[in-house]
Amino acid sequence: MHMRSSEEAAAAALPVGRGRAFCACAVGTDARSGPAPSTPRLRPAASAPAHCGPRACAVGGMSSRGKREREARAAPRGPGGGGGGSSSSSSSSSSRGSSRSRREGEAERSRGRREAERDRGRREAAAAEPGLALPLPVDPARIKREPGTGSWGGSATPAGPVRVKREREPDGDSDPEPEPTVRYGRFDPEDQRSRHCPYLDTINKSVLDFDFEKLCSISLSHINVYACLVCGKYFQGRGLKSHAYIHSVQFSHHVFLNLHTLKFYCLPDNYEIIDSSLEDITYVLKPTFTAQQITNLDKQAKLSRAYDGTTYLPGIVGLNNIKANDYANAVLQALSNVPPLRNYFLEEENYKSIQRPPGDIMFLLVQRFGELMRKLWNPRNFKAHVSPHEMLQAVVLCSKKNFQITKQGDGVDFLSWFLNALHSALGGTKKKKKTIVTDVFQGSMRIFTKKLPHPDLPAEEKAQLLQNTEYQEMMVESTFMYLTLDLPTAPLYKDEKEQLIIPQVPLFSILAKFNGATEKEYKTYKENFLKRFQLTKLPPYLIFCIKRFTKNNFFVEKNPTIVNFPITNVDLREYLSEEVQAAHTNTTYDLIANIVHDGKPSEGSYRIHVLHHGTGKWYELQDLQVTDILPQMITLSEAYIQIWKRREEDETNQQGA
Repeated sequence: MHMRSSEEAAAAALPVGRGRAFCACAVGTDARSGPAPSTPRLRPAASAPAHCGPRACAVGGMSSRGKREREARAAPRGPGGGGGGSSSSSSSSSSRGSSRSRREGEAERSRGRREAERDRGRREAAAAEPGLALPLPVDPARIKREPGTGSWGGSATPAGPVRVKREREPDGDSDPEPEPTVRYGRFDPEDQRSRHCPYLDTINKSVLDFDFEKLCSISLSHINVYACLVCGKYFQGRGLKSHAYIHSVQFSHHVFLNLHTLKFYCLPDNYEIIDSSLEDITYVLKPTFTAQQITNLDKQAKLSRAYDGTTYLPGIVGLNNIKANDYANAVLQALSNVPPLRNYFLEEENYKSIQRPPGDIMFLLVQRFGELMRKLWNPRNFKAHVSPHEMLQAVVLCSKKNFQITKQGDGVDFLSWFLNALHSALGGTKKKKKTIVTDVFQGSMRIFTKKLPHPDLPAEEKAQLLQNTEYQEMMVESTFMYLTLDLPTAPLYKDEKEQLIIPQVPLFSILAKFNGATEKEYKTYKENFLKRFQLTKLPPYLIFCIKRFTKNNFFVEKNPTIVNFPITNVDLREYLSEEVQAAHTNTTYDLIANIVHDGKPSEGSYRIHVLHHGTGKWYELQDLQVTDILPQMITLSEAYIQIWKRREEDETNQQGA
């Protein structure tokens, strides 16, 4: 019976797996490491057949380099130097050495890659700091192992001499490999896609509306908000899990605008878009004016064309009536056509550096009014109207809901509160510190007050009380933002045609209240007073508020009396005291804005007549409707608030009719 050797028995006992033969020819004595372990080490033999002998397996399972090593070790032995067992042991040892060198080479390559990354980081840090320089280390990826050495360049394997050669450096004409762009994290500003975005044609400018509050439409957060330029909605963030990213993937809307930094991004690729054709969008979001443009506003009569094709005059733009805020719209339109106030708020640098106490919300009123002013006078609007949504939200917040969007308010009350709130938010005080509001609208007057005795007292007692100091006339100096003009009482009866008589009164009749001689009785709960007024200083822009509403315990009554007034050349010199008349060289005023109230006190509506200084024409604005009007028609309306401009010395042309 033929006896098999121990190597053949071990090879026969091993399984064959997935087409690759495994052999146990590594069992034996290694020339360098001594006796082999008791457990045989398995090595795949790629080319040896499944039923090979020990010598054939050792030859078939090795590479050409392994064969050369085996032949080099077997050469000194000569013929008869060893038997089959020693030859098998030598083959197993060389195979183990080759496998170990491969593992060491892989470890060295990974270690070299890590060192190269660290060296690159150090070089970037050195480049950021001038004067620092680091040596350029040899890139391990460019070092090749010389065939036949059995080791990797730079390793300490004592398996023969190490010969290292460096790859040929790339030519200067060859294109460098592009650095990978970090998609989510630190943005690479040199992304080549920034100037060649393929989605710019998806932008829909007709749906873009930057008048509303900058809040995310999903999270209602105002932090890091982006506007989708395809559908016009607002979303927060642009990271992997942000609402803007999800929207871009779900609806294939790719172009977004950061509403704070005014930068454009393409999502979900997350790279910045740099294109000069997008400047009109940023200008609509945040219009800016130079000093030369502001100077020429009152000289230009050129129509502007909106994106939808409609033409409009900058400054003569309709305001959206969200629900019942037309009373505020009319006042804001009137103030936007006062040139000194407009010019101040068109340039943000005038009020940007004003310091306010921490937690003060009143400065929000200044910011929103400036933004609204710039939108009203923007010559490059996408549409011919503006929505005062953000401005009215600031009004509701700062007035503690005294003035609301959903409830009709009184125009005079709103004007009085708004001017004083602007003055206070700009850092002004009652007496010392002035602002642009007081420079434009504030005048001064003398108020003479005399206390009256009770009318039910006997005549002798009245005469005795009038001798007391308390009942003597007192005079105080006071400032004013606007003058209240009282209308005569409306008739209670109808005429012979069964129609109500609508009386008419000239403007100079109701201005007689301020001539210093006309006395008017004012009643309080306990006391009665006689007062008369005399103007001592006329402001550059004078506001008249015609008192049409009378409140009592039951209802509010409106006086429909028509006030007849000229459009230009209203001289107020006779209402000044004699000693201050010489200080006022110009006392002639021209009308520039007229606010009208129509209808019942609680259900009425507001409209405004505005003079455009560039064209000299009058326009009527009611919500979004803008129409031109003849100056003669203005005097037939129920005027409620009027703004008059003082004529300067160099003005020789009369405006209006």
